[in-house]
Amino acid sequence: MSWKRDRPETPRGYHHGNLKEELVRAALGLIGEKGPNGFTFAEAARLAGVSPAAPYRHFRDRDELLADVATRGFQAFEAALSHAWDQGRPDPETAFHRLGRAYLAFAHDEPAYYSAMFEAGVPLDASSELREAADRAFAGLRQAAEALIARLPQNKRPPALMMALHIWAMSHGIAALFGRADGGRRPLPMSAAELLEAGMLIYLQGLGIGPEAAPPPAG
Repeated sequence: MSWKRDRPETPRGYHHGNLKEELVRAALGLIGEKGPNGFTFAEAARLAGVSPAAPYRHFRDRDELLADVATRGFQAFEAALSHAWDQGRPDPETAFHRLGRAYLAFAHDEPAYYSAMFEAGVPLDASSELREAADRAFAGLRQAAEALIARLPQNKRPPALMMALHIWAMSHGIAALFGRADGGRRPLPMSAAELLEAGMLIYLQGLGIGPEAAPPPAG
């Protein structure tokens, strides 16, 4: 998705219909073109069609603008994951694999947001809104982990937090290496979604989850 729009070459004054939203759109476009650390606050103002001083009405600096973009990204990310999980219906395993595909789809379809979230180096504590949005997104992965391990005997259940972190690491790694929509994507003889599903099947089977899970050792 491209967020770039043509803008007047001559910056206007502060009077603007919705400057904050335009600055966010400008930042997304610049992140897509130059990466999250490849543009200045003044460039965002110019793309939004305002003077270099106007953005300070809404953001302290470029880092605060990036934090706002990352917050919006995590909010959209959480919504996508929640929709895919659908409260674990029709069963946790089916919903879990759907969740993985949604993770990859977001990284591919919203690369500017994803980059702001994970590649800009914005501290999660840059704002309470950013921390809350990021925590809610991760909570969706943890909820899936809890639903899956609930299918195991009590004494065979791994910690839900650890499992959620494993799922996140695998999903993020595959998205970053093989699921990108830019030139950084590595070649792969299968789709990123197929690779993630295969990896997760192996992981779950190792835990004893799934119809083809290995039986526990005798004795």
